[in-house]
Amino acid sequence: MASDNDGFEIPDQMRDFAEKSVDQARKAFDDFMNVTQKAVENVEDSTSVAKSGASDVNRKTLSFAEEHMDAAFKFAQQLVRAKDVEEMMGLQQTYLRSQMEALGEQARDLSSTATKAAQDVAKAAKKS
Repeated sequence: MASDNDGFEIPDQMRDFAEKSVDQARKAFDDFMNVTQKAVENVEDSTSVAKSGASDVNRKTLSFAEEHMDAAFKFAQQLVRAKDVEEMMGLQQTYLRSQMEALGEQARDLSSTATKAAQDVAKAAKKS
């Protein structure tokens, strides 16, 4: 039977060393967890910014689609009311010209919005 005095005593220096080692390991683990939590928060922030930018692009795209559909219906109504082929041709030229102008403006607007969204994501990622 082993007793406390059967050679299983741990010297005080060894015990102190073991306690310090455990304390250091705990501190290192706590530091690791803090850094990990900050990294996760930064990724969540970046994801939130990216989602917001994508939502802006989606809203604009939907708005532009509605504008084009509205213009197409108005054009169709004008065609139905046209008195002759000449008027129809004039309406078609006007419609095509206005649609091309609108498409150019919308493409620039979407490009600007997408660029801003990408820049915002890059800024959020740099904060990490």
